[in-house]
Amino acid sequence: MQLTILDHIPEGLLERSAPALYQQLDGPTLIHLPGRRERPLFVSVLQHGNEATGWEAVRRLLKSHYQRDELPRGLSLFIGNVEAARHQMRHMDHQRDFNRCWPGGNLDDTESHPLFQQVTDEMRRRQPFASVDIHNNTGMNPHYAAVNRIDYRYFHLATLFSNTVIFFRIPHGVQSNAFADFCPSVTLECGQAGDVHGTDHSMVYLETLLHLDELYDTPQPQGELDLFHMVATVRIAEGASFGFLGGKNGQDINFITELDHLNFTELRMGTVMGYSNGTVSQPIRAVDLTGQDVTNDYFAVDEGVIKTHRRIMPSMLTIDSRVIQQDCLCYLMERLDPEILRRIPDEPYPEPTAMLPSD
Repeated sequence: MQLTILDHIPEGLLERSAPALYQQLDGPTLIHLPGRRERPLFVSVLQHGNEATGWEAVRRLLKSHYQRDELPRGLSLFIGNVEAARHQMRHMDHQRDFNRCWPGGNLDDTESHPLFQQVTDEMRRRQPFASVDIHNNTGMNPHYAAVNRIDYRYFHLATLFSNTVIFFRIPHGVQSNAFADFCPSVTLECGQAGDVHGTDHSMVYLETLLHLDELYDTPQPQGELDLFHMVATVRIAEGASFGFLGGKNGQDINFITELDHLNFTELRMGTVMGYSNGTVSQPIRAVDLTGQDVTNDYFAVDEGVIKTHRRIMPSMLTIDSRVIQQDCLCYLMERLDPEILRRIPDEPYPEPTAMLPSD
């Protein structure tokens, strides 16, 4: 897989929807556009081929008055999985997830890793003002931003999009974490693909960043930052069959019908997530940041009923079976103690402390 680097938008490209980009692009493409301020804004879109909001936002932005006006800041645009976008899939079966292949991950030996290393090295040399990776999700989630550093500049970048901010260290090999080593970076979660509000929101956000002079290294005003910490990844037992009909039936695991409606809800201990027919000893598995199995800390199976074992807040819950098989069921979050923010000047990247009680 080869990276294409351009210094212009090919004629007609902005007229193409994500599934049609393959007609002009051979694969991952990095486009550098000049602006009045030299340090560019880096924007990544379509790392997952079925998450088109980022591309829709960028092409609408560039088709506006910027067809005649100079950009206020340089823009480096990375267009990711063109092949998967053609088929409107997260990634093709023969591919790795693009957003797990960046430097710092566990897939350094894959065929695609050199390409993502090349993008990272190229942008490190260009010293970007900030990095924005735009995504959609399949479940019912609010718009939110995610960062990989406990740093006021990163929080400022995030809260320009949403007051709800997630600090995360897993999964590994994501673009935002690779770029966080040399510039403020953020991942945007813009709701479900095809939602016009997600496109509008991210387009306005990018316009704001292009005009921004600096990111402030000072605390956010009271009420402008609602911060959470990603503490675990939850996956389905390998090889288990599952569905979303509620109750017990022929599936190994049957989750409640509207499971994805639990996203960003602080669930009390004993909340029912689904049912197991007993064919698998551990229907779901939670793994913490170090790779340790922490399932029993968060879940219990009582006479076939899968329940929360403590107070938790899930994100990215989905009822899309393919996404669950390719990635995970959800992530678990806990609120961060606000005291962590007051320690930032002396301890740039302290380990967060959860403030949610166990029940």
